[in-house]
Parts: sequence; structure tokens; C-alpha cells
Amino acid sequence: MALEQRSFHMNTLHEVHAPQTPKTNETNRPAPRPKKLFSAGEKFLFVLFGAVLVVFCTMILHTQAQINDTNKEVQKINNEIVEISKQNTELSIQVSEKSTYEVIWNKAKELGLNLNEKNVKVVPGR
Repeated sequence: MALEQRSFHMNTLHEVHAPQTPKTNETNRPAPRPKKLFSAGEKFLFVLFGAVLVVFCTMILHTQAQINDTNKEVQKINNEIVEISKQNTELSIQVSEKSTYEVIWNKAKELGLNLNEKNVKVVPGR
């Protein structure tokens, strides 16, 4: 019960407000400087880190571009090798077709050569 009475008395008391006088000293004083977030050395390190990062990124991109160019050249050379091997295969087929006995004998007849068995000499195989 005593607590209820105290709270009752506290609620009924009114505080008297004293009139506030304006402070003239605060208007003449310069505003306080805000605290700096980063010092000059830290700012320099951030800029240096950014510059190094940009340089490394540029180097990586340049290297990748060179690798890409080299891969293109390798693919061109591989395509040329495939084409040349196809041509070699076709030429070897033509050589085997044109080196048969019948084709050679027909070409010899066209050029006017005759088979004279008296002039043929048999050479023993080696």
C-alpha cells in the first residue's frame, strides 16, 4: 500500500520549468569538425591498391588476348594440315591409278613406241 501512495503522490507533482536563456557563446564558436573516417596514409594505400589492381587486371586481359590469338593460329595451321593431307591422299590415289601396266602401255602406244620382243632383255630378279 505504501508503494501505491508514493506513486500517487509522484503523479500529482508538477515540475516547474525555468525559462531557458539563449547561449550566445555557441553561435560565435565554429562548428566542430567531423571526425575523419580515413587518414591520408590510408587513402594513399587505397589508391595504390586500386592502381595495382587495375594494372594486374590489364595484364591478365592482355595475356588472355595473346592466348586467344595463338589458339586461332594453331587452328588455322591444323586446318591447313588436314587439307594438305587430303590432297596428298588424292595424289597418291592418282599415282597408283596412273602407274598400272595398261595405262603405261596405252601411253607408250600413243607416243609411237612398239613392242619389239627381239630388243627385250630379261633381267634376273634381285
